[in-house]
Amino acid sequence: MSGVWTVLLLWGVVFVPALSHGALVISREDSTPLRSDGATRLLKKRSTDNMEVEVYSVKVACKVASRFAHTVITSSALNKANSSQEVFFEVDLPKTAFITNFSMEIEGQTYTGNVKEKEKAKKQYQQAVSTGQTAGLVKASGRKMEKFSVSVNIAANSNVTFILTYEELLQRKLGQYEIMTQVKPKQLVQHFEIVADIYEPQGIAFLDAYGTFISNELLPLVEKTVTDKKAHISFCPTMDQQRKCPGCDGTLIDGDFVIKYDVNRAETLGDIQIVNGYFVHFFAPPDLPRVPKNVVFVIDRSGSMSGNKMHQTREAMLTILNDLHEDDYFGIVTFDHHISTWKGSLTKATTGNVSEAKGFVKGIQQSGYTDINGALMKAVDIMMKDKQAKKFTERSVSMIILLTDGMPNSGVSSTPQIQENVRNAMGGNMTLFSLGFGNDVDYSFLDVMSRQNQGLARRIYEGSDATVQLQGFYEEVASPLLSEVDLHYPDNLVNSLTTSHYKQLFNGSEIVVAGRLTDNSLDNFLVEVFAKGFEEDFIVKGQASAQEWDILYPEQEYIFGDFTERLWAYLTIQQLLSKKETGTAEEKGNATAQALEMSLQYSFVTPLTSMVVTKPKTEEEQEEPLIADKLTEDERQKAQRLGHFVPQTVSNTYRVQSRPTYFVDGDPHFMIELPEQEDALCFNIDDRPGTIFNLVRDQLAGVLVNGQTIGDKKVAPDGKVNTYFGRFGIVHQGLGVRLEVTTHDITVSQNGKQAKLFWSDTASLKGANLDLQVTKDRSLTVTLRDSVRFVVILHKVWKQHPYHQDYLGFYTLESHLLSPSVHGLLGQFYHGVQFEVRDMRPGEEPEKPDATMLVKGQELTVTRGWQRDFSWDVKNGENIPCWFIHSNGNGLIDGNHTDYIMSGLFKTV
Repeated sequence: MSGVWTVLLLWGVVFVPALSHGALVISREDSTPLRSDGATRLLKKRSTDNMEVEVYSVKVACKVASRFAHTVITSSALNKANSSQEVFFEVDLPKTAFITNFSMEIEGQTYTGNVKEKEKAKKQYQQAVSTGQTAGLVKASGRKMEKFSVSVNIAANSNVTFILTYEELLQRKLGQYEIMTQVKPKQLVQHFEIVADIYEPQGIAFLDAYGTFISNELLPLVEKTVTDKKAHISFCPTMDQQRKCPGCDGTLIDGDFVIKYDVNRAETLGDIQIVNGYFVHFFAPPDLPRVPKNVVFVIDRSGSMSGNKMHQTREAMLTILNDLHEDDYFGIVTFDHHISTWKGSLTKATTGNVSEAKGFVKGIQQSGYTDINGALMKAVDIMMKDKQAKKFTERSVSMIILLTDGMPNSGVSSTPQIQENVRNAMGGNMTLFSLGFGNDVDYSFLDVMSRQNQGLARRIYEGSDATVQLQGFYEEVASPLLSEVDLHYPDNLVNSLTTSHYKQLFNGSEIVVAGRLTDNSLDNFLVEVFAKGFEEDFIVKGQASAQEWDILYPEQEYIFGDFTERLWAYLTIQQLLSKKETGTAEEKGNATAQALEMSLQYSFVTPLTSMVVTKPKTEEEQEEPLIADKLTEDERQKAQRLGHFVPQTVSNTYRVQSRPTYFVDGDPHFMIELPEQEDALCFNIDDRPGTIFNLVRDQLAGVLVNGQTIGDKKVAPDGKVNTYFGRFGIVHQGLGVRLEVTTHDITVSQNGKQAKLFWSDTASLKGANLDLQVTKDRSLTVTLRDSVRFVVILHKVWKQHPYHQDYLGFYTLESHLLSPSVHGLLGQFYHGVQFEVRDMRPGEEPEKPDATMLVKGQELTVTRGWQRDFSWDVKNGENIPCWFIHSNGNGLIDGNHTDYIMSGLFKTV
């Protein structure tokens, strides 16, 4: 939708971006399509006619029955113009929710989405893309949301109504449930309404509803009616009440509308509801004493953690250390490519020990590569030795909390191998929680590894609140109440049971178990819970009975369909999707098949299914199949990585190319071209001649590229020492290939055999694993089988030049074929870099403005400049505009440029 948005912002009128849990946008644009190269659809600039689309109704209706939320977003618009218009509908929904239905009502006809197997829907998607139609409906939106968007052509004087439905199980965190609605209508709406009906058989303990945008004048419009078991909340401002000022069209409504509540918890057994052949058990007993914990904090201090990330990590750790209870034991492991510990064993959290640990944390400095495997192995070793020595009580809870912002690129770099190593080492004796800092982290690796060890992963987003995010996560796991929680139900009465064993129960959280019954008429139902408590075992038993629907839920207007069955299906699918990533090969196959079958049966849009929406055909276009998918965390991360900002005042007129280009050339100038962002980053490295730098290092793929600098023949009159690359070493360990490239010749070694090519000849060397192509006095192309492709460019200098001599440039092609763990001065950028440029201002030179760049948690002063790219024109090159990062790329590259200095051309240290 990004291309469409550009047109809308320039030519159209954006009527509503709005609600999240749902956020709704309705916009309109003259719909006459233009075609470019038979594929790209553009929206035509509106004419001078008085065209208007009136959005006259927006309603968000949320029903919550026993924590299961069913939300319906409805919006209606009228095209009052005398020509057809394109109307856009956009909704931000929670990423934990499943879309269950979508429909459009146009001129009395309803167009409804159908949930299909993803692979089958993909064929329609590919057909739509091949004919130039926009097919994707769901995009990542912020930290917790996904954006559903669709557009439709509406005839003159016609109405359209959009209806989207989604469902989710509300999760209890820190003692409460939360429903959040982002409200950003950006215009006045005749009928604007948010309504929530909540029914909790346990009884509502407290409820609060507020809006971040609500002033004293709007406060009375938030109506709350709360009785013992039900609550009704509404917010329905009139058009006049929405206005920023009398007579103006601006709206006051811009922010978050939030509902928070909790339920009564009088029974230690929890609440069991048995309705229509399904049961659900909510378990969070009140007034339990906390269990002491043993925790090792494993903190990444590699070069990529430099700047604000490290500062925020230190600040968060100082607060977390303050919050440790005196009966807790703790340890600290820090790592780059070396592993360090605060102490060799866990230490009791006395005031003196905590104070000493704070001093250690304040002194953590960042540099080097990332050895996640080594750090976790050290943490497990410390925990196991102290456990075997019976240093802490047997009933205490043991956990490791890992914080990292990168991917493993030192020590063991194979993520499956690290997962296996950690799982074997932990052996079910402790829990792993992983915090992935920023968008460069391999989040799915951390997520799977944590779930394999009874924990979870959480993404920490770069921003001013990162410290608060870190502290908030720790608060969720700071107070364990029970460990090894087993919930038992009669085997002969229950099948299709969701997970019923949990490693821990934390204060403020809740365990939810659901199942399907084999006997709908049972009179009693034995429930048993066994767990380890603070000083003794926690054992509780009780009976539950099936209840009539109208007795358990007498307020029918609060209930939607067979919600107990849908709650069970939602929870089952979520857990099957988790097993699909963490189980054995057989478990993964079975889990995938079951999750797909249930997703289709209950019309849930999950990562295995898609909703196909067919738009009505117009005079200009045939019917368009559109696809709504459920984003995976990897897809969200990729979208966020690419969400860069480029100021519109900067001209980016260089060529469009299909893939990014990464190279180092000249004195030496490093360049990262990002065509999808229509921008580029550049920096220089200044050091003494003869220095060897690591450019690319991918342990998983077995690829290594180092480069050695050379200087001028003699120092120029201005005293400046210029350096260039004069020698490259290229290694592919798996293929047994080693190349040495100098300004004189190219030497290739493979399996004990050696050959030499010269720049003075056009020549080629082809083998099963390697293809070399030399263009006389110009370039060398190195193609490694099923891997990356490099180009080395030779710059010939007049032999009689008093100062300069021949030098080399190095360019990477097909870099996407390298693994996510690739690093080096160039390699660390191969899988994207997130940055934002703002506050552009005059620089020292009029044609080179300065700006502030936000990158890797730091604010850098950068300068607009140019660097020459010779990849398309070896002789003359081409000037590419880029943002120049000063001081040897400090703040952009991980660590310091000296961290990349190697002892030899084919060395890794």
